[in-house]
Amino acid sequence: MLLAAGSIGFNIYERSEAAAPEAAAEGAGSIEALRAAAEASVSDAGPWSDLAFAYFQARQFDNAAEAYRRALAIAPDEAVLWSALGETLVLASKREPLPAEALAAFEKAVSLDADDPRARYFLAAKKDLDKDHEGAITAWLALLAESPQGAPWEADLVRTIEQVGKMNNIEVASRIARAQSSRKPALIAPGSGSVAGDGASSSLRGPSAAEVAAAARLKPSDQRQMAEGMVAQLEARLQTEPRNLDGWVMLIRSRMTLGEPAKAKAALEAAVQANPGAAAQLREQASALGVT
Repeated sequence: MLLAAGSIGFNIYERSEAAAPEAAAEGAGSIEALRAAAEASVSDAGPWSDLAFAYFQARQFDNAAEAYRRALAIAPDEAVLWSALGETLVLASKREPLPAEALAAFEKAVSLDADDPRARYFLAAKKDLDKDHEGAITAWLALLAESPQGAPWEADLVRTIEQVGKMNNIEVASRIARAQSSRKPALIAPGSGSVAGDGASSSLRGPSAAEVAAAARLKPSDQRQMAEGMVAQLEARLQTEPRNLDGWVMLIRSRMTLGEPAKAKAALEAAVQANPGAAAQLREQASALGVT
């Protein structure tokens, strides 16, 4: 079914199915270690979440679901754990495309975090299953419009919209284009930009394509940690390269993408203070990113 195909493709933690058996074999020992660590944890959901993720990668969905339940018993207010449980239950189901427990998990996730992308995806899929195809497409387009450029789920989300549109004779191409045109810039993007032109620092670079691909396979919490680490490194480098306008714009953009407008504003003021002659240019760039 389309939902099942979409769920596999949408998985934020996806690895190719061809690689799954190999990953499972290589991870057998680590799963045992992860289970031992989880069993020893009574107040930290992290070890149970890590175990669940390892089972998920090995396509042992029933075991993954049980581990997510144990994690949620410790941290019941973590939206990402609820949506991860929901997706795992979808993939574990042999008959129902969207089991009742999975649906309840997605609803709980959005009650805790209305922006949880995985829960939003599956709740839109519920509309499609209920034959509200237009409602599903509208919800998916809203998710696409609010997803950062290059989000791990972007390609599969677009493909789902296209498939449902085609199957139900609903025009979606122009709507997809509109949704994509107003999205936030990617946090993790190669290169140092073009604002500074010849003045750009040759040492200020984003991650390689391989690093971007690797980041797309991380858990959301680890993606956030990686992004924050990169931003901290950039901020530290700008202390020694205060005239690098590209770097300041990248820092402002990254702070906004991380949902830190106050820090983005502070970065703008620091940039202007270090480069008063480029104040207008910096403020224009910042304004385009939503910083005033």
